[in-house]
Amino acid sequence: MTILQPIAPQGCGCDRRDILMTLISIDDALALIFARTTSVEETENLTLGLALGRTLASPVNALCMIPPFDNAAVDGFAIVTTELVGDGPWTLDIVARVQAGQSAKRPLCGLQSTRVFTGAPIPAGSDAVVMQEDVQRSGATIRIVRRPEPGLNIRRAGSEMAAGATVLRQGQRLGPREIAACAAAGAGSVRVRRRLRVALLVTGDEVRQAGADRAAAQIWDVNTPMLTAALTRPDIDLVAVEHGLDSSDALFLQTAEMANVADLVITTGGISVGEEDHIKPTLLAMGAEVIFSGVAIKPGKPVSFGHVREAAWLGLPGNPLSAFITWQLFGEALVRRMTGANDDTAKRRHVVTAHDISRMTGRCELRPAICAGFDPQGREVVSFEPESHSSRVNGLSMASGLIFIPADAEWLPAGALVEFQPFCPT
Repeated sequence: MTILQPIAPQGCGCDRRDILMTLISIDDALALIFARTTSVEETENLTLGLALGRTLASPVNALCMIPPFDNAAVDGFAIVTTELVGDGPWTLDIVARVQAGQSAKRPLCGLQSTRVFTGAPIPAGSDAVVMQEDVQRSGATIRIVRRPEPGLNIRRAGSEMAAGATVLRQGQRLGPREIAACAAAGAGSVRVRRRLRVALLVTGDEVRQAGADRAAAQIWDVNTPMLTAALTRPDIDLVAVEHGLDSSDALFLQTAEMANVADLVITTGGISVGEEDHIKPTLLAMGAEVIFSGVAIKPGKPVSFGHVREAAWLGLPGNPLSAFITWQLFGEALVRRMTGANDDTAKRRHVVTAHDISRMTGRCELRPAICAGFDPQGREVVSFEPESHSSRVNGLSMASGLIFIPADAEWLPAGALVEFQPFCPT
């Protein structure tokens, strides 16, 4: 396998501080999120049926060896291979029948066999199971033509898990595959971190609920349903979803109340430097700590992170595409950190471009892209719009993830190698 090094300097080239002195790179922003955030400490014990999507607070260990006994891997006949003398064929008596869930009470010896079914315990003395398709049965006897190897079609006790072996580590997020492993290990319940309490505040006097009547200068609200959907998941308790007006006094009361009940406060809009951008001044008036405000990306440059009272704060831009992209980059990472998850569900990989790219340099550009297949060399190819707009989200429904266009790349030809990050599942 060919190992590809990162395509650009750290942060995809967007940490060119000689050009963008006030902005930080993507990687620097993620590092600050991880360094300045802690996981929720409280835990709870849940049955497996309720644990989907939650994060393990303790490792899961096998209660016993798995399988707990030698058992048949196929429907067939258990035999003793050492009793097969000469070149064969051999005729064996059928002396017992054992199905899954039953005990094999009669040991085998000589030219004897036991009819066994998949998962059934192997009788003492036997050392192979011959598939039923490979024998000729006549009444209470079977005829074997070829000598089977010892151990054929037997699942040995402990071959999957040793007693006490760690099956899942602390910090593992539980999906269907992980829950299957827990059940196989005998863990009917697991200890997980409690759900993360999140409050969402969407600002803007101009937005109205989708489908509602609106004036000529008003727009329908995309961020509230979009982010509510992203936050509706098993590891999050969405404690508040509110619309904030562009008023410092009203925002002060709303954010103060949210910070008192939530572990994480998410806001959209109001984090640029305009006269009507009230979120940052409001938070600073509350004594909030702004850890970073502005990342060298396009779109989404104003994205901000900090703490307000005891809660973490993530400030997303108001334009819907910017809000979605910065949520994917920073919001998902923040939730993973705060829920104690050690899985990285958004690993980047290398792909090649289906089209030329021509753009302005200065910031790392994140563009929604569609996985379009593979080229003759077996490399994954992505297609995308010729340019992206921070307020347009129509193309998101078809996109598979984001490509990272380095900050200093003014032009890239079709077939250029770029990084790609798939969208996190909601």
